[in-house]
This record gives sequence, C-alpha cells and structure tokens, in this order.
Amino acid sequence: MDSEWLNIFEKRPRDRSSKECEVLFDSLRKWKSLDRFSVGFLRRLSAFAYLEELGDGVTLYRKGDRGTSWYLILSGEIAAIPYRDQNEANATSVSILDRGSTFGESVLDDAPRKMTAVTRGPCLLLRVEKKDFIQLWERNKNDLTGTANGNPNVAHFQQHSKSVDSMTPVSSPVHNFSRSVSSKHLILQNLQNSERRGSASSSRTPSRSNSTESSSTQSTVLPEVTNDQAFASSILHMLLLESGNSIVRDRNVQGRIVKRTLIGSDLVDWLLSISSAFQNRSHACSLLQVLLEEGVLENITSDAVQFQDRGVLYKFTQDSYLDDFPDEVPLPSREEIREAETRKDDAISILLKKAPDAVLRAILRKHPEERTQEDVEAIYEELVHISSLSHLSTSIKRELASVIAFESHPKPGTILFQQGDEGTSWYVILKGSVNVVIHGKGVVNMLKEGEDFGQLALVNNAPRAATIVTREQGCHFLRVDKDDFNRILRDVEANTVRLQEHGKDVLVLEKVPPSSGKPSMYKYTVMAGVPSKMLEHLLETRLDSRNLETREEIIPGKSSIGSTLTTDYFLDDYLLTYILFMPTPQLISELEKNYRIDSSSQDREFVIANKSRVVQFVNQWVATIRDPVFDEKCTHEFFENLLVWLKEDSEALLALEEELEMIEHIVALLNDFRAQQSPNKRKLGQTWTLPSGGQSVTLFSKHEGEEDRQRAIRSTDDIIFRVYCSDHTYCTLRLPISTSAEAIKNSASDKLGLKHSDLVLGEVRSTGEKIIIPNSDIAIPTGLSINGRLFISPREHIDAMTPLPDQEGPSDGTGSELEMFSTRELAYFITLADWEHFNAVHEYELLHHVCRDVKPKRIKSNLDIFLRRFNELQFWIVTEICLAGTLGRRVTLLRKFIKLAAYCKEYQNLNAFFAIVMGLTNVAVSRLTQSWERVPSKLRKLLAEFESLCDPSRNHRSYRIAVSKLQSPIIPFMPLLIKDMTFTNDGNSTVQEASGLINFEKMHLLAQTLRTLRFCRGRQLLIQPPTPRSEMEVQNYLRNLRVIDNQRILTGLSQRLEPKRQ
Repeated sequence: MDSEWLNIFEKRPRDRSSKECEVLFDSLRKWKSLDRFSVGFLRRLSAFAYLEELGDGVTLYRKGDRGTSWYLILSGEIAAIPYRDQNEANATSVSILDRGSTFGESVLDDAPRKMTAVTRGPCLLLRVEKKDFIQLWERNKNDLTGTANGNPNVAHFQQHSKSVDSMTPVSSPVHNFSRSVSSKHLILQNLQNSERRGSASSSRTPSRSNSTESSSTQSTVLPEVTNDQAFASSILHMLLLESGNSIVRDRNVQGRIVKRTLIGSDLVDWLLSISSAFQNRSHACSLLQVLLEEGVLENITSDAVQFQDRGVLYKFTQDSYLDDFPDEVPLPSREEIREAETRKDDAISILLKKAPDAVLRAILRKHPEERTQEDVEAIYEELVHISSLSHLSTSIKRELASVIAFESHPKPGTILFQQGDEGTSWYVILKGSVNVVIHGKGVVNMLKEGEDFGQLALVNNAPRAATIVTREQGCHFLRVDKDDFNRILRDVEANTVRLQEHGKDVLVLEKVPPSSGKPSMYKYTVMAGVPSKMLEHLLETRLDSRNLETREEIIPGKSSIGSTLTTDYFLDDYLLTYILFMPTPQLISELEKNYRIDSSSQDREFVIANKSRVVQFVNQWVATIRDPVFDEKCTHEFFENLLVWLKEDSEALLALEEELEMIEHIVALLNDFRAQQSPNKRKLGQTWTLPSGGQSVTLFSKHEGEEDRQRAIRSTDDIIFRVYCSDHTYCTLRLPISTSAEAIKNSASDKLGLKHSDLVLGEVRSTGEKIIIPNSDIAIPTGLSINGRLFISPREHIDAMTPLPDQEGPSDGTGSELEMFSTRELAYFITLADWEHFNAVHEYELLHHVCRDVKPKRIKSNLDIFLRRFNELQFWIVTEICLAGTLGRRVTLLRKFIKLAAYCKEYQNLNAFFAIVMGLTNVAVSRLTQSWERVPSKLRKLLAEFESLCDPSRNHRSYRIAVSKLQSPIIPFMPLLIKDMTFTNDGNSTVQEASGLINFEKMHLLAQTLRTLRFCRGRQLLIQPPTPRSEMEVQNYLRNLRVIDNQRILTGLSQRLEPKRQ
C-alpha cells in the first residue's frame, strides 16, 4: 500500500483514469478480507468505491434512516444495534460485523435502516453510493448474496432483520471522508497493520465450503489474476481505446446507453489485425476467454460463460463506471499508447499461455445440455490423460465428459466434505492437492493432481469415511454427482453384450453410439475377449468380402483396391498389439482354421466370404507391420501354403482372383526378404559399429549397391563393439545385433581367457553406476547410455568395475569449430539425421520397450538410438557452455543455441527442440547469471516462451495443444510418447482378473499412441536446405559429438566458471 493508492481513492470515480482503476484493483486483490470476491466484482469496486477511515464510536447511521450508501469492511469492527439510540442497547442485543463483511443493501429497495451502525475502534471501510451499488448488485449478485453469512457474529443481527444490509450514513460521503481522515500517514499505517492482522488470521482454521457438496455454484469461483495478467489486460485495453470508434462505441442496450461496448466478432478481427501470433479465429477467441474468465471483459448481452465470436456485446469491466457519466471521458495519453505498442507482444504471449486452460474451464462450466459435440470431445481428451481414470473404458470416459462439472476453491483449508456426510459426488483433482483427515488420527494421506476421491461412498452408498480439506490456493476439481454416476454405470451395463460359451464369457462387446450425427458403420466394439473369439469377430464384422474395403494403408508396391478411410480402428488395434496377447503361431493356427472351413453342408457364398476375409486380414497384416511379419519363420510356411490353397480354390470355386493376386505379392515380398537374409548376402551386408569414444552407433559397412544413408537396424545386422575387464583391458567382438547377453558374455570370456562360471555382463556408466544385464536381454550394445561401457567380471568382483578415464567426456569445448557453422545449417542437418532415426523406429519397438515381458523378444535398437540421440543433444548443449572458458564465448553459445532451438521448432523437429531447451535450462547452465545477463532480452524472452511450451505440468498440456495444430511431417518428443504408453500399460492389466479375458480397451489406448508415429511420418520431410557452405564438415561434426553426461562434473565446471555469489 502506498500514497498513490490513497491519492486515487480521494478522486471521484468519474475523475479516475483506467490506469488508476487498475492500480486500485491490484491493491484490492492483495487484501485477505476480499479473497472470496470474484475478480470482476473487485474491478468494478475499484471504479466505484470511496475509502473512509473512521475512529472509535462514530455512528454511520441510525435505525429508521433512509439508505444512501453500501459498505464493505476492510479492517476493524462495526456494531449493529437494533435501536435508534445506541445507549439503549445491551450486550446481548449487539451483533458485530468484522473485516470482509458488507452492509447497506437496503439501498436496493430504498427501505429504512433496521439497525444503527457504530464503529468499534478504528475502522477502514469501502463505501459505494446508491446509484453505483445498484449496478454492482445487478452484475455481481453471486458475490453479494449472503456475503455477511461468512461471519459467525452476525447470526443475532439476522434475527432482527430480513437483510444483513440495513444501514445508512448520517452525513454525505465527501464530508464524512474529509472529516475523519487526519493524515495520509495514519491511513497508510492502519492499512499495513490491518493487512498483517488479516494474513495472520486467515490461516487459523479450515473453512467449510459455502455451498453443499454437489452445488453447481462452486464453478463460478474465478481464478486468481496474476500481476502479469493484469498488465497484459491493461495493455490490450489501451490499444483498443486508441483504435477509435470503429470498434469501441457507445450503444443503446435495453433502453440505456452503455459506453465503450464491443462486438465479439469485431474484437476477434481486431486481435487478428494487430498480431501474427494467432493461428486462426479460434486461437484469438481463446485469449479473449482468459479476459472473460478473469472478469476483465464482461458479456452485457447474456450470461454465457464462453466467449462468442459473433454479434454479442462485451465491454471492459474497468469502463463500467462510465455509463452514468454524460461527459466525455479521457482516453489514454500518447505516452501510454506508445508504451502499450512496445509491450503488445509480451501481453499477448502472457494471455495465450493461459488460454487453453481458460477455454477448458469455460467448457466445463457449461451446463451439460449446453455442451456441443466439440466441447465433449475436448473434455474427453483431458480425461484420457488423468491417471486415476486410466482404468475406465473409452465409453465411460465419453459419458463422463458429457456430465462432469468444474469446481474450484481459492483458499487452502476449505472443507469439501466432512467424515460422516452423505456421499453425493465423486471428485478428481485437476489442480492443487488435498489432505485426507480422519477423526482421532489427523491427516492420514495427501492426494495431488490426477488423483480422485469420494467414489467409494457412492459405490457402497455409505457415509464419507474421511474429511477432505484443500492444502493450497486455487484448487480445481472435476466433479461427478451421484445421479450422473449411477446413471453412467447403468447405461454402460445396458449397452454391454456378453457372449458366452459353456457358461463363461468369451467376448464382451459394447454398443457404439453414433458420432457427429452419422450412424456408426459398426454396431458394437470389443471391450474384452478370448483372443480367438476377438479374431473371429473381427473377420466377420470388419472385413467386407464383397468390395474389399478395409483400411487406407496398402502394401508398398501394390495398387490400392478400394482404399476407404474408416473411423473404426478395431482391425488396426488388433494388428498393432496382438503380440501382447497372442503368439504368432497361435494367430496363424486360427487363420488357417477360419480359411479351411470347407464343408459340403456350407453354402458356397459363405465359404468364399470366409476365405476372402482371411486373405484381406493377411494383406493388412503385412501392410501394417511390414518386415517384422517375415522375421518370424512360422509365417513363411503359412504364406506359401496359403498361396497353394488359393490357387486350388480359385479354380474350384471360380472366384478369389483378387485375393490370389494379394497373396502372390506377399510371397514375392517374402522371397525378397529371404534373399536379403541369405548367408552370402549377409557377408556383404550391413554392419554397425559402437565407437570407443562414446559416440552413437554408426554404419560401418552397408549392403552392396545401397545408398550411403542411415537405414533401419535389423536383428540380423552385425555390430562391432568392445567388452572391458575390471583392469580396463578389452576385446573387440563382431556379433549379430540380436545376440543375447549370455552369448556376448561367453564370446568375450573366450577371447579374454576367463572361465565361464559365475560371470556377469554389465554396463558401467560415467557416474560409476553399475547395471547388471540379464542373460536373456538382446541388442545390448545399442542400448548403452551415453559414455556407457560394457564390462565383464566375476560376480564377486563387481565392485572392481570402474569407469574408464575417457568416460568422463571431453576436457575442451568445440566453440571455435561451432562458430564456423551457421545456426540454420546445424538445425537443418540435425533435423535430417533425426528424421532418418525416427523413420527407422518400428511401432513394435515401442511395445517391447514399454511391455518388457513380451515374447519372443525383439530388438528395439532403432528406438534406443533415437532416445540416446535426445540425451546426446541435451548434454552437448550443457557440455559446450560449461567448457567455454570465457564469458564472451559463453554468451555467444547461449545466443546460438537459443536460435538453434527456434530453427528446430520451425522445422517441426520437436524432439531436438526439447533436447536443446532442456540443455539450456539445465542447472549447470541456468545458474550462470553473469552470462545470461549479457544475452539480449529478446532472446531471453524467446527462451521463456520455449520453456512454457516444454512445461510438463498438466501432462505436457501446452505441448500437446501445440502439436495438435501441426501437420506432418513432425519429429515428435519421443520421451512423452514412451511416457503415455507406460502410463497406459501400468494403469491397465492385460488380462482381466475376474474373467481372464484380454482387456482390449488397453490395446486400443496403446494403438492410439502408435498411430501418432504413423501420423507424424505421413509425409516426406521436404525442407529447403540452407546455402551449402560446409555440408560434409557439419555432418561429420554432428556424427561425432563428445559430451559429458555426468551432472556432478558439469555442475562443478559451472561453479568454477562463475562461483556462487556471497
């Protein structure tokens, strides 16, 4: 609080500028006594209110007086006496109003005061005149209804009056104010003292939520407005006023003139015209939703909670006080406009960061009947990434999306429900955390974002087993009320069909609701089942034997036959994930059974249809999975047999000609695969090497006649690598990639002259960490960490395995070499290399990485190398900066790496973008304050924007929203895809415990993530190369990065460069 605040309050409302109202608003928000009021109310209060300081024993008005003002107590106490003369009162008849209480609402109906109001000790009050309060009441009824009820001391007062607000001042506002204020210094002192008292008392006891547990009014609580948001809102307001009458105009609304109104669509047009930061109109609307939610912008046409891009009237809340002033009001000065123009981009950036959450909250605040299909889809996408809901089926999540409500509590210590209460709602924590309290035990647990509570009482129809209390400010919850909860359970069961054999469930189906107003192509989707029955259902319902319409993918080299895109992913899900629940030999056995269904009792058309469906399945199997289908030897015989059977059946049935062409093509692909795997070809084939200096796996020799480029690593490829002993002697091995750890151990022990008994193979990392590798693991060399080395040792001498000297990484940076390369050139070649690595990763590699118990084991070398590349780029950034000996070189590198991140983002190489940003924000780099001070502010702001995009909060919500707006080709942030699949795998069992059926909902969720890879690689990467100046030098440099991956060493280097300031 300062004298500026007081000077503004001394002015009449009509004389206050918009900037001054903003200053008052910022000050009012800091008062604990005003916490429960919405942002919009406080903004209007800053435009209308007068500040009054009164001494002890001052009579504001007497019983029977006519009201002229309404009051809000900032500090101190007011005695409410039910007599005209306060001397008539006794102790039992006096009620006390303290800070945060309001009184004086009788001005609304011009009724006489029913109480006499007298100060008890020094008081600070905000006073609003009658005509202004009527406007406040009309627009803020939720804030003002029952505001005194939060005070336990007013109960007796309410017994004597229908309204808590029944008081009027004796004298005029201006006279009262000037008479009671002795000095500004005294007011400032009282303000500071009362604020300290408010802070101390606000955390004494938990407060009960003001509404019942299931009340929808909780969703009207607005989020806290930060100083940055207030600044950004003020900037946009000034720029709007400067734009003139073409946008901001006075309009007649229901018979009265409302000043400075705006039409929603005009406001969107204006935003698009002043900034290129918006991708489309919806993006601009999301920014305006932030202003609407904060109460900066108000809808004067309706009560809609979502901003509408059409002819709806809006106005800035801080302009509300102008409506009663006929005179012209001052516009922002030229100096203010110039400052606003300068800081416009910062303001828009601040608000856009808040936009996604604001839009989601607006959707959640809608009544379920008002939600559109797009709204429900947006909520569903949020529910998919909530850990406590991962076990629910897709249909249940969609049902929840249509009814789930939003509830927020700004204060810590708010009680959501008490132990013993009736259970009426189920909650999911969207933001913040809560304590679980049990009588006699205290706090027994803490629940945080993504967790849920309250479901048990609904399921068992039992009282609450614990009390739930918010732990921090601004807690947000998703709430499902009991009636909706029970209805969803009933509906799901009603839509579920269970097929049984011998009294046991073998297939569980769920009815698919129509989407987007169109009837679904298939009536039921599979939730769970026996593998063979799921395959049988797939063949009968998802493969059309007449027109061969299945999916859009086709076998490379084969022309499309009726490639119709469908939204039913059952076939795709099955093909991508069957290895988790059905070995390939079992799949082949079931396909043979369904193909060879010949019987004299069967109808000819039925037999042809069955055979056609099996062929179509095989066709799509090879098209979707590609080479890994041929990696399993059992498929070779099956495809050859199928070709023989088809030739016979084609002649006998005079049908299946197109199916015969499909299988002939598949067998041709099989022959090509065999030719590549022949012993003679393999001798001339592809070999990889793991360099001894810690660099990534590189191509040592390629297949004869192949282009000199990166290609996928196959299980039959060879790799050259070293295995070390404890004394740092080593042997060099050349073995197939798929060689097991046990075979590597045996080969190394033979070469090193070690006994085979009780040896272990392990990785020793640069930090000294030792990881023992199980004998059954395969593709060991490609899975090593940066600077990791393979060691072999007797089990009793594991402790003797120590890192090699060169595992610490380089001692000199390459800054001088880096300066020779342009930043765009580096980004271009990093992206080309990453695209090659990314394209080489097969979907099955992610499954084997996440679901480690899948058999038979397959190599995941391409994924391992791609993930290793991410870590390599990240530590390369940190290494180069920490090895830069001079301040000037560090500043140069920081500038270069920020620009490098920007170029990678431009090329949609988000994997490298994340790696670079995480390198720049590594603690060893971020602590270099002297270096960062020299970096231009523009680049520092750019990095701050990048950090917000990489923000992991809300399950990387910012990144997910940004990616959803991109088109392929994209190199995605691979660690997040791995996290999503791990989340799905760990949160859902493959086999349902109760029924023993395969949980196909889990397969669908895993396949959804795998389809992301297919989408990102949907188009070829075609980016314009920079002017080539040193192509070979750049590529060679990037292939041979040397990095330090030991955080302890990096932090030590950083501290030596810039010692910690005392």
